[in-house]
Amino acid sequence: MKLLYLILFCAIFLTVSSDSDNMQDTCPTAPGEQSIFFINGFPCKNPTEVNAQDFKSTKLIVAGDTDNYLQSNVTMLTASEFPGLNTLGLSVSRTDLERDGSVPFHSHPRSSELLFVARGVVFAGFVDTKNKIFQTVLRKGDVFVFPKGLLHFCLSGGFERATALSFYNSQNPGVMNIGGLLGIDQERVVNITRSLVTDRDEL
Repeated sequence: MKLLYLILFCAIFLTVSSDSDNMQDTCPTAPGEQSIFFINGFPCKNPTEVNAQDFKSTKLIVAGDTDNYLQSNVTMLTASEFPGLNTLGLSVSRTDLERDGSVPFHSHPRSSELLFVARGVVFAGFVDTKNKIFQTVLRKGDVFVFPKGLLHFCLSGGFERATALSFYNSQNPGVMNIGGLLGIDQERVVNITRSLVTDRDEL
């Protein structure tokens, strides 16, 4: 009898502790004003109105505006900007870096990030919970992963503009910037990030 209870407990635990599968093939985000219902995701579009354009986006074709202090731009597409991503547990972003551009330390509390360099040279790295830094040089075609929730960064490492695409295993990864969290201005955060980067010749 005790064995039966143990089996039932394990079955119930595994059921409630894992992510549930989609209940339909697709669920593009419904357009319009904010819903009066608060759910973990977005309401689905009427299935009879779903079409191929819901699963296509051209928002990452054009480079982002890098005319700012960081000399960088990150264009994020989540389910709110790209309807076809709703309920699929995915999102994507484009990062553009000028010659001295940087995306300082930040984290994504709900997702890991897979970074793919499409152009140029990028220095990328993350810090684990033991305060160990993992960093490397990435060139066109290289891929690097930032584990979920860990602080990470990327800097332009060449003499030309760099472009990278990132893929996330969440439709809403979230972003936590240490500057905003600790009240530190961007210049200091950038200097901290650059000071932790190993000498380029060693990477």
